[in-house]
Amino acid sequence: MATSKDDMQNSEFTFRRFEDGDHKWGSMNDKIFNEDTSYKCPTYVHRTPPCQGSCPSGEDIRGWLDIVRGIEKPQGDVSWQEYAFQRSTTANPFPSMMGRVCPAPCQDGCNRNDVEDFVGINAVEQFIGDTAFKEGFKFAAPACGDKKVAIIGGGPAGMAAAYQLRLKGIGSTIFDDHAELGGMMRYGIPGYRTPREQLNHECQRIIDMGNIDLKMNTRVGKDVAVADLEKEYDAVLWALGCKTGRGLFLEDFDATPNCVTAVDFLEQFNKGDMKYTANKVLCVGGGDTSIDVVSVSRRIGTLKDFNENPEDSATGTTVHGDVADADKKACDSVVLTALFPQDQMTAAEHEVNDALIEGVNIMNEVMPVEIIKDANGRATALKLVDSKFEGNAPVAVEGGKEYIVECDLIVSAIGQTGDMTGVEDFDNGRGLIDSDKNFQVPGKTGHFVCGDIIRPHLLTTAIGQASKAADSIESFLNNIELGKRPKVDVHHFSLEAKLEEVGKSPEAYDSEGDQRGTSASNYAVHNYEDRSNAQVISTDQMFLGHFEQTARNVRTEDVPNSEQVLGHFEERMNSFTEETAKAEAERCMSCGMCFECDNCVIYCPQDAVFKVKKGEASTGRYVDTDYAKCVGCHICSDVCPTGYIDMALGE
Repeated sequence: MATSKDDMQNSEFTFRRFEDGDHKWGSMNDKIFNEDTSYKCPTYVHRTPPCQGSCPSGEDIRGWLDIVRGIEKPQGDVSWQEYAFQRSTTANPFPSMMGRVCPAPCQDGCNRNDVEDFVGINAVEQFIGDTAFKEGFKFAAPACGDKKVAIIGGGPAGMAAAYQLRLKGIGSTIFDDHAELGGMMRYGIPGYRTPREQLNHECQRIIDMGNIDLKMNTRVGKDVAVADLEKEYDAVLWALGCKTGRGLFLEDFDATPNCVTAVDFLEQFNKGDMKYTANKVLCVGGGDTSIDVVSVSRRIGTLKDFNENPEDSATGTTVHGDVADADKKACDSVVLTALFPQDQMTAAEHEVNDALIEGVNIMNEVMPVEIIKDANGRATALKLVDSKFEGNAPVAVEGGKEYIVECDLIVSAIGQTGDMTGVEDFDNGRGLIDSDKNFQVPGKTGHFVCGDIIRPHLLTTAIGQASKAADSIESFLNNIELGKRPKVDVHHFSLEAKLEEVGKSPEAYDSEGDQRGTSASNYAVHNYEDRSNAQVISTDQMFLGHFEQTARNVRTEDVPNSEQVLGHFEERMNSFTEETAKAEAERCMSCGMCFECDNCVIYCPQDAVFKVKKGEASTGRYVDTDYAKCVGCHICSDVCPTGYIDMALGE
């Protein structure tokens, strides 16, 4: 009900917005940018750093680098090493493996590239994972409810999903048709890249959380019916991976006996069933898988009196026993062909360089056009021509050269699909399974999917999808409608969670009483805005002049040359020392988050910006502003190296 005219005239007001005579809107242009005064005061804005925005797993990279360098400190008796491990594994339970083999899109996105060189994120992650292995760090396991999920596949996607579900108090059973866990980390990548002792530990650490059962050597669709899974489990997650290699798009590839796929070749080696190969190996590819094929070939070599069909061991028809070193020799020829120039190959740059050191011959910008065969129908050579890309497809260069490369074994490493035998109802016609934006299988209620079986990509992509699928499964089991995922869909730093961790959570909100002058109240975090769900910070919002040029600390590698490579199965990638890990973490620019440099405090001419009292501070709450002193000069924002301060608070 409106206030009466009499009440309006006779009441004595206790609050007035305007002074007498101040009843007209003035021009804001007269106030903004008046000399050095903008009438805007600082507010502290958290944004996602591009390393994390580029990471398909969505790791809080900035967070665990800040822990390693000593800015963010653990509580209680937890060591900083374990605290960094805990933060790293929020998104990815395989730091030791991923620190070694991930091609590191995070490093491509790193803002430090605009200063001199990216931060060695992978190397620090390997240090975190290897330290966790040495120290025996474990995962915390909350109480588990009565819901259970069937996970089809024990590779990185399936294992990561089991881990994320278990953190939510949801148990699972993993079905896998291999004898051991690990998927492509075990059967697709050689042990000198993913050391088996560390791999076994990282898999077992997940199983040790409890309420994660295993059904190994069990194929769903053959040994177990899908209908039985639907009856016994509350949801089903398909994490099959893709283990059916694609052959070359050449006539008679599939019909030529000594033409095989990289998936088969590497699985037989990684199972220990292939101890040597052909004398002349040719692999067509250009990605990490093709590098593994040629690097393995250089290591296992061939027999001095080799007289068997090499495809038999590469496809599992023949199982090799132990072979004396004296009976072996290096392959006469190991060749890798790629459609792209060397600097555009999809394989990691250091993997390409290592292969060259090991004696692999790499032919770039060539395409295969014909398999040359003998009278018995066996391949004796591959014809290739110079090529270029037109319309996103390779074409022969007119007037280009033609090459005939002799070989005893041709290996195709141009991609792979899923094996849908027994589960054809889920096949989308391309040997894959369709997924919606929430990683549900369309038209299959209670069925979810993640990993390569959606679309073959990186291990880190499969791990990231597993986390999101676990979120969807949790909502499904609790009958919660699935909402839209955030624009920047990663594992964000939460100031609220950090304040709770350090015992400084805001007080309970009381809606009663006068709400004016709330800046002195403790029921909210003031002058702070979290835009990390929608924004990735770029260097144009930062003060790069703060950062001195500092050379990257590079991991050392033990790469054998062409004379040493035969029989060399030791790991190549050496882990950082603690000192080096800290030094490299120091290079992180902490984009989008305060890293406690004190610039804003030092340069504020009004002493308006001040450090939060030690007993009240936390990561993200290191400085505050006295708005009674602030004149809006924006110097604090200008000198903030990390882009954490915006002049965004109004008059």
